[in-house]
Amino acid sequence: MTDATAPLERYNAKDAEPRWQAAWAQAKIFETDNADQRPKYYVLEMFPYPSGRIHMGHVRNYAMGDVVARYKRARGFNVLHPMGWDAFGLPAENAAMERKVNPRTWTYENIATMRGQLQSMGLSLDWSREIATCDPAYYKHQQRMFLDFLEKGLVTRRTAKVNWDPVDHTVLANEQVIDGRGWRSGALVEQRELTQWFFKITDFAEDLLTALDGLERWPDKVRLMQKNWIGRSEGLEVRFGLTEPVAGYGDGITVYTTRPDTLFGAKFLAIAADHPIAASLAEGNTELQAFIAECQRIGTAQAAIDTAEKLGFDTGLRVRHPLDPSWDLPVYVANFVLMEYGTGAVFGCPAHDQRDLDFANKYGLGNTPVVCPEGQDPDSFVITDTAYDGDGRMINSRFLDGMSTDEAFEAVANRLDGEGVATRKVQFRLRDWGVSRQRYWGCPIPIIHCDSCGPVPVPVADLPVKLPEDVSFDQPGNPLERDAAWRQVPCPQCGGAARRETDTMDTFVDSSWYFARFTAPWLADEPTDRSTVDRWLPVDQYIGGIEHAILHLLYARFFTRAMRETGWSGVSEPFAGLFTQGMVVHETYKDEAGAWVQPADVRLTAEGGQRQAFHVKTQGPVSIGPIEKMSKSKKNVVDPDDIIASYGADTARWFMLSDSPPERDVIWTEEGVQGAARFVQRVWRLVNAACAASGDGAADLTLRKAAHRALASVGEDVERLRFNRCVAHIYTLANALDEALRGAASQAAAKEAAGILTQLIAPMMPHLAEECWTALGRDGLAAAAPWPEADVALLVEDEITLPVQINGKKRADVTVPRDADAKAVEAATLALDAVQKVLDGKPPRKVIVVPGRIVNLVV
Repeated sequence: MTDATAPLERYNAKDAEPRWQAAWAQAKIFETDNADQRPKYYVLEMFPYPSGRIHMGHVRNYAMGDVVARYKRARGFNVLHPMGWDAFGLPAENAAMERKVNPRTWTYENIATMRGQLQSMGLSLDWSREIATCDPAYYKHQQRMFLDFLEKGLVTRRTAKVNWDPVDHTVLANEQVIDGRGWRSGALVEQRELTQWFFKITDFAEDLLTALDGLERWPDKVRLMQKNWIGRSEGLEVRFGLTEPVAGYGDGITVYTTRPDTLFGAKFLAIAADHPIAASLAEGNTELQAFIAECQRIGTAQAAIDTAEKLGFDTGLRVRHPLDPSWDLPVYVANFVLMEYGTGAVFGCPAHDQRDLDFANKYGLGNTPVVCPEGQDPDSFVITDTAYDGDGRMINSRFLDGMSTDEAFEAVANRLDGEGVATRKVQFRLRDWGVSRQRYWGCPIPIIHCDSCGPVPVPVADLPVKLPEDVSFDQPGNPLERDAAWRQVPCPQCGGAARRETDTMDTFVDSSWYFARFTAPWLADEPTDRSTVDRWLPVDQYIGGIEHAILHLLYARFFTRAMRETGWSGVSEPFAGLFTQGMVVHETYKDEAGAWVQPADVRLTAEGGQRQAFHVKTQGPVSIGPIEKMSKSKKNVVDPDDIIASYGADTARWFMLSDSPPERDVIWTEEGVQGAARFVQRVWRLVNAACAASGDGAADLTLRKAAHRALASVGEDVERLRFNRCVAHIYTLANALDEALRGAASQAAAKEAAGILTQLIAPMMPHLAEECWTALGRDGLAAAAPWPEADVALLVEDEITLPVQINGKKRADVTVPRDADAKAVEAATLALDAVQKVLDGKPPRKVIVVPGRIVNLVV
């Protein structure tokens, strides 16, 4: 018998962690050999922006990926688990302006800091493949692919309405406009008309949509978000004839609609502020000019338009209803209609579209319900402030009355199509990806503009087009515009005076192919090696935040297809499996003056069962606020360096993996971290106690069964990314080992269980595992050891527990040998106290035993 709680030397994370990190680095066990013929497994976490320091969200994200990488490596896979830096972007330019430093200097200093922090976490990363998107050795190949896409017809340049951020002085994609404001600056976005470069993502709209059904290891919510963003719709383009033609335009307005069944509910026509008719009418009309200018201040993002007050300008024009030429409708210029969507014109059916209803109520246009919900009395069905947008039966619709909405759709489509007034059309909400950005710290677009030749591609031999290093940020705008030495170059085609493109690429381009570059980042002349990239892609498990569901993931899916079309890969989808982890959240604190207080400056007490907080410096009271996402603005941030310095990386990793299901938010608490730290020490004590065990073996079978059940369960749950359940299985094994050591476990059984425990924690707490591995006398590194195989014979339960129902209601459970026959099960059931109490000395009328499932008694 051994006392598993006897005092012994504590596990020293400060000593162990750097020592084992050095051992892994020296052995190069995490460096991946592309020539290795074992089955491949590519695990990747979304790479970080080098903002200065990692945060607890990084710790959680990378700890999850590391568990998968270490587990798959132990299972015999050739694992690729690389790391790099999404290093271009506006924060570096802002820092350059604030700190009077070059963005490159700021970026690489941050990379050095964050690299050191990530390495201190003990992540099993292949650092030999490290890339930074701001390195010319990386963006050279991005420029090459831009030119290939251009040649393939996947890049276009045109004048278009764009979202302009007046603070950051750059264009924003629609997805980068949140509630009408720039996603980084928070400034109200404006509409401007600029000549831009676009990736033709719409060429793949149908494929991007239908292929989502095959991404079975993606979260349903992400696939739904992408489906909604792509927005495929089937409808009609319907022509409304003008009662009077507009000079320079014509005699009709074409509208795209997905609800032709509601045409008899039409009350108005609305056109976009930049519709050709609006432009024609605005000449000489200062009121309309002012209204159009107001519309342009909303931006082009659908979300901003949907939330803005619905405003219109009555043009005085009228159009004829396509189903009744004697019926005229007014034409408005409206702020909720975009030229880029459909035809830039819509018909308003207020009863069945909330946007139209808000508009009609504002301008007194009324509404006529034409779709009545099933079960509703048509005579009493009215619409006031809430539109009805569901299905039903047609009312107030002449020849359509009584039809379903689907039947009415077909009837109207067939009639108008036959009259030459409408045509069927499939429409997508998705728009081409504008990639031009008016800023310095981004990948230069490899184009030279010549007055004689037009836009000319930079010759491949002249790539990369490098950013100039000596630039000034002493005034707003793009410094590339002001750098004459860099900008002015000869035309590659005619040799005449020409100028470089000064726009740089949207940084989402940088992150749309980095996963492919990781497969062979040392290539100097090509973006990818075709055979290598095709072997590694798609990424088997991609891990990152739900906030990238549309922006990054959709762009990466497009880019992979474009690389396929230009021969740089043979795959279509970049990520076979996707996991979106929850955020790390923390309580917020404020002092007596209402200022935010950092958790490190708060002392918590629980006197009398009530939690109270005090400032550690002033000793004054601190109010405890709601639990929110960790943010610098609210100062509820915990620095990973502080946690690693105090408790060790393994403690931080264990807490992040154990506290809640990985797809949900994890609440950071000091108590939780301390609990994780205690478990680290407990494992260390148990392993050492197992080495000294000297029992007679009476507890061996029970212990071995517990160990092999945990082994099987942890493997199954790692495969499903259920890390918190893995932790629960490991706790169960630790308890079983503790109990066995207090009983009569032999040293052989105890060391076997301790060895399994060590290997189960190795993906999660790798440094502790190495220390335990050494204590157990095992050879080599735990990180290089194969995953143990569970003994199937030890997984079989000798007993089973069956529910007992009496007159259809569960009253008890009965535990019997697995091979017990029906008579034995019946006898054990009738012997239960709960059953005897109900029977009250009388025999049951009937006993029904369903083998292995249930026992039913009728009394």
